[in-house]
Amino acid sequence: MKKLPALMASLSLLVALSGTPSAVAAAPRDPATDATRTSALLDRAEAHYRAQGQKALASFNLAGEFKDGELYVYVIDRDGVMLSSGGSSAILIGRNLRDMTDADGKPFFREIVEGARSKGHGVVEYRWLNPVDGRVERKVASYRAVGDTILIAGYYVPRASFELAKSLLWRAVHEYKLHGDQSFDRFNDLNGPFVQDDLYVFVIGVDDEVMHAHGGASRMIGRKVGDMRDSKGKLLVREMIDIARKKGEGELQYAWRNPTTQKIEPKRTYVVRVGNRLIGSGAFIEP
Repeated sequence: MKKLPALMASLSLLVALSGTPSAVAAAPRDPATDATRTSALLDRAEAHYRAQGQKALASFNLAGEFKDGELYVYVIDRDGVMLSSGGSSAILIGRNLRDMTDADGKPFFREIVEGARSKGHGVVEYRWLNPVDGRVERKVASYRAVGDTILIAGYYVPRASFELAKSLLWRAVHEYKLHGDQSFDRFNDLNGPFVQDDLYVFVIGVDDEVMHAHGGASRMIGRKVGDMRDSKGKLLVREMIDIARKKGEGELQYAWRNPTTQKIEPKRTYVVRVGNRLIGSGAFIEP
């Protein structure tokens, strides 16, 4: 399968050349609103395609009626060939994408093609470069089969699920069991596999209460954090250590700053003890 490193590098170059202002990148996104906007954009695109046929493809390539902020329409045929795109994926026009995978190895184009053939419409989630902030993030795309083509539009989702946080955590536990403290550099790497969207891994010493790794706030590394409280006064680190000592693993909730929205939000975190280390990861809960 074709994976994305070279493609993402090309897309990153396009993002850099576009000069996207950092103030735009910092603006929080509302997935519920984005879902409504995406549906409305697809409605307009479908009506235009039914009226104009293949002539509509040129319209979808333009920065105009069929773009809504960071949302845009792209079109593939039923074999998976990119026909049109109003976004950075325009560099893929003319290529068969059926076997291309996203940053996690998921063949999402194939899923779109097969879903369009069997049901005529659907929703797919994958990880793609967000041109607004230049990061690979989760994207939710809706697709519709219209004649011989498939119309697609999607939005980026800044919030990851608790299940994804636990999946990231167990990968980190496996990494730590293999490489010990040498894993910390990978846990702290903002461009590495253990920092995804608003998810990251942290490591605290069970006995010394020192933060040994933190993918979301490097300034905390090396600090004693046993007395740390959340915005409501909860001694969250002491509770984590208590869970690790008594149960070996478990979860807790507290209030913490979301690095994506920069707001204090409820967070659900799972921790696992490995030797004298506590490894944790959590997901922010929709306020």
